[in-house]
Amino acid sequence: MEKNIAVIKGDGIGPEIVTEAMKVLDKVAEKFGHKFNYEQLLMGGCSIDANGVPLTDETIERCKAADAVLMGSIGGNTTTSPWYKLPANLRPEAGLLKLRKSLGLFANLRPCVLYKQLSEACPLKKEIAEKGFDMLIMRELTGGLYFGERKTEEVDGVMTAVDTLSYNENEIRRIAIKAFDVAMQRRKKVTSVDKANVLDSSRLWRKVVEEVAKDYPEVTLEHMLVDNSAMQLVKDPAQFDVMVTENMFGDILSDEASMITGSIGMLASASMNETSFGLYEPSGGSAPDIAGQNKANPIATILSAAMMLRYSFKMDKEADAVENAVNQALENGFRTGDIMSEGMTLVSCSGMGDKIAELI
Repeated sequence: MEKNIAVIKGDGIGPEIVTEAMKVLDKVAEKFGHKFNYEQLLMGGCSIDANGVPLTDETIERCKAADAVLMGSIGGNTTTSPWYKLPANLRPEAGLLKLRKSLGLFANLRPCVLYKQLSEACPLKKEIAEKGFDMLIMRELTGGLYFGERKTEEVDGVMTAVDTLSYNENEIRRIAIKAFDVAMQRRKKVTSVDKANVLDSSRLWRKVVEEVAKDYPEVTLEHMLVDNSAMQLVKDPAQFDVMVTENMFGDILSDEASMITGSIGMLASASMNETSFGLYEPSGGSAPDIAGQNKANPIATILSAAMMLRYSFKMDKEADAVENAVNQALENGFRTGDIMSEGMTLVSCSGMGDKIAELI
């Protein structure tokens, strides 16, 4: 099978970690008889430097023409980089928001898995970490506060900022359907997170999710308020299977979940539209402090590539092979600096990529 992949390496550690994911994909292609064609594109700070804007229309069109997008990290140091002296609509992150909107990427999937080999890196109590957990947080990605109307103005002599949180029933229904579809492939439980005791948007969210649930009688649905969800993630993460929530809540909860896995460098991510098309990226940032030093952990990006194989290309065996190789590399004691512990073997970013590729 031949697939065309738009590659956005981005800024900071982005080029390093994406290179290792491509290395692993090339090994998959070799072993399973596929051909992956890569087209490298610019977005973020590197696009600002080259084109004056974080995302060009041409890049959007090239992404649309591909079968999937593989991305690294964008942005830089927010206090020292000249990119952050620009207006908000010209900063690196504006390019990512525009790309998500342009490609219709409304569903963000973040698997949060605590590997048994990394249980000591988990900051939770030993008895919690030893139970392990395997959850998937599905975040609505193109609505809510981040895309609502906003303004800052003087009202009665006082500067006042307004951000609008808005959802319609269609936006909620499509993310709920995605969540229940994924739950059917997992342990058949959905936890819908909202703030229905306060927000109208959450009350509509809960109503629509309950309507969708009627079409999935095999899936158990529970509702949980967002503040309780934050507590439960650190108290008993093993209780969760698929967690679905709106944009801002999902942004916060998925970052919380990433840290209890031991390192954000382990957290993959997929953003999908209503078809099988998706953008695949690690959940972590561009880490400019270690950029170019071959220290970054590429596992999240490699696992994101595995998600691309599974969800966009329908290559389940190939995705399994990548995930098993990651597990075996950890079992063999190989660690990058962020997950290093006593008795393990420290490897570089490229070294970890080599080890995982060898194990495919």
